[in-house]
Amino acid sequence: MLTLLGRELQRRWLPLPGPQTAALTTEADVLFYGGGAGGGKSALLCGVAVTEHHRSRLFRRESVQVRGLVDECTKIMGSRDGYSGQQNVWRLPGDRQIEFAHCQYEHDKEKYQGRAADLIGFDEITHFSESQFRYLINWNRAIRDGAQQRTRVIVTGNPPETAEGRWVVAYWAPWLDPDHPNPAQDGELRWFTTIGGVDREVDGPGPHGTDALGQPIVAKSRTFIRSRVTDNPYMMEAGYAATLQSLPEPLRSMLLEGRFDLAASDDPWQVIPSSWVELAQRRWTIDPPAGALMTCMGVDVAQGGADETVLVARHGSYFAAPKAFKGVDTKDGQAVAGLVFAHMRDGCEIAIDVGGGWGADAHGHLKGQKIKSVAVNWVEPSIGVTRAGSLPFLNKRAESWWRLREALDPNGSERIALPPDKTLAADLATPLWRRTPSGLIKIEDKADIRKRIGRSPDRGDAAVMAWAHGGLVEQERANNPRPTMAVVEHADAKRRPHRSATSRSRSSWR
Repeated sequence: MLTLLGRELQRRWLPLPGPQTAALTTEADVLFYGGGAGGGKSALLCGVAVTEHHRSRLFRRESVQVRGLVDECTKIMGSRDGYSGQQNVWRLPGDRQIEFAHCQYEHDKEKYQGRAADLIGFDEITHFSESQFRYLINWNRAIRDGAQQRTRVIVTGNPPETAEGRWVVAYWAPWLDPDHPNPAQDGELRWFTTIGGVDREVDGPGPHGTDALGQPIVAKSRTFIRSRVTDNPYMMEAGYAATLQSLPEPLRSMLLEGRFDLAASDDPWQVIPSSWVELAQRRWTIDPPAGALMTCMGVDVAQGGADETVLVARHGSYFAAPKAFKGVDTKDGQAVAGLVFAHMRDGCEIAIDVGGGWGADAHGHLKGQKIKSVAVNWVEPSIGVTRAGSLPFLNKRAESWWRLREALDPNGSERIALPPDKTLAADLATPLWRRTPSGLIKIEDKADIRKRIGRSPDRGDAAVMAWAHGGLVEQERANNPRPTMAVVEHADAKRRPHRSATSRSRSSWR
């Protein structure tokens, strides 16, 4: 029941008729509101925080972008009384507050661990990574025991303009993916939970069995409500629709109509086109081809606590799903070597980044165990040239990334199968390239990528190393085509014998 103070705050903001009112009143636990530009997205976040919640945390990706949310709240409140710019907190009467937060880098999400908020909002959700979003919403709960306070997550945004933001289409697939087998209407509630580590749609809140601790598995509801500039009379009166009409396609249709079915345009200097990655992912099956032995495992070692150590195994042209481990769980080279030894198969080659951290130490441990381990030093000069023979490479990093680009080219003869891992797809579509003044191909440095997208493309680097190496093992198998039996680890954690593929040529898998 609203107090007198609550009623007074409610009078400060009323939603626009139509989609904004539907967004305010929906019962969804997780709401995506937006699509088109100018539909009142930021106003919804701030209005709900001011009028409906006790502890609100509103995110923008970068700290400088938070000012827009503060300005929106200022319009609602009529002044900045109660706002602390130093703390980025707006204190409202009745011990209520709105925190304006940012999460520029991937590891910034850890700053909010354990800090409950009954409303968590994200403005421009496609600017955030999926891992940031999933981590931060874990703290969406009531902050006072016994309090009848609704908890919810609200995100706003337009269709993604970059590969990094495409995860939202998969997360809200029933509303945004045109190929979804069971599409949902705007505002319709659908229920999702995680079962066996996989995000699954279920038929209601549950419970849906129990977890490893014997606790019931319950689902949360999601929905999507589309808004456009035509739903906002203030923006229409200001002539914003004409501004959107003048944009070039596909940006015009994305922002004016909220079209999520239009693919975000790749950067013209992107190393690997997104469509090539998507084509390779369509070829993937949960098991490798019958008899295909593990050829190589690429290992990207965490260089900090927020990074992951990633293992990507390759069976010829088939890539297994990445295995990722927290940096804190791979705290030294021996721990990394132990993980590699536990997951490698068939005497495969190991390609491990030794550019820093524990990579070199892990390489030493593997060599000590007589394992075929290759020390990958990205900055080592390259003597290679592109397949067409026209351009040389600055270093091994440039050559290795370009080799995977050439192999993924639909006009080539390779038929790579990549797992449908969204982070891997984003990693492979992220790096840019350019020519140096001396005409060498240079791939964007990992540090520069981290600054640009807020995280390290660890899964992409591991896949690139797996493709660049393993040739010695394949040659040995070609020279010794004797039948063997091998045990191959599958995605379902079951093992079954595979007949050796050593009697088949490498081209059988590529």
